[in-house]
Amino acid sequence: MNPEPTGLKGDDLGTPYLRFEREGPLAWCVVDRPEARNALTSAMYFGVRRAVDLLNKDPELAALIITGTGDMFMPGGELRGREPDRWLDFPDLLGIDSTPFEAIRRSPKPVVSAVNGVAQGGGLLIAMLSDVAVAGESVTVRAPELFRGIADTGYAAYLPAQIGIARARDMLLTGRTVTAREAESWGMFTRVVPDDQVRAVAEEVAVQIARTAPQARLHVKRIVNGGYGAVDRMTFDALLYNEEMTEGGRAFAERRDPSWVPPEFRTGGRL
Repeated sequence: MNPEPTGLKGDDLGTPYLRFEREGPLAWCVVDRPEARNALTSAMYFGVRRAVDLLNKDPELAALIITGTGDMFMPGGELRGREPDRWLDFPDLLGIDSTPFEAIRRSPKPVVSAVNGVAQGGGLLIAMLSDVAVAGESVTVRAPELFRGIADTGYAAYLPAQIGIARARDMLLTGRTVTAREAESWGMFTRVVPDDQVRAVAEEVAVQIARTAPQARLHVKRIVNGGYGAVDRMTFDALLYNEEMTEGGRAFAERRDPSWVPPEFRTGGRL
């Protein structure tokens, strides 16, 4: 007798920190890891990708909305080595097709982000690559990858196409924090609303997109999103686990400046 197959079933996203909720033809992917400020474990990155797959495989679903809990959307990946749902190391995950970014970019059905709080790193990429991102007025965004020793070639491809080369350089090279209104004026978001209206407006947007013709929408979306260009995955993969990324992750976990920062420029804390 063959053993019962194991694996993900139904709406299980593979981690207790993500919920897949259905409201008629709308689905919600809710990030809920408040004890870690919604930092994404490797399983959570895969789970967001799975939510997009569930949307597109289910004829009863018309759109997906991604959001967070509390005052955090997603601050990016968990870099402290604390993954209670670990089944794959974070850099290993990045080396395979399990991250959600391209799945969101090429999703035939609408994916909307309801950005309810801080969005950084991978969280900001998820919002940017959604068909529409609705952000609360108090939201701030940041791309701190170079502080972590991560040569994120995804950001290097997506951000200049979205906000322009000069602004992309400013964000990526300085790691500066950008407000929701700045992000809207730059083109990262198109809708900034009062914090308590984020979910409702995101739902309205998802419904509006779902009313458009699916085949026509797919081709228009493919052409528009082609403006991002290709992501250099060979360079990205080649630099995973290198000495800078290892030191960047260690410095983040230990709340200190990475060793490459000149002593005169050190802050005495986490960058």
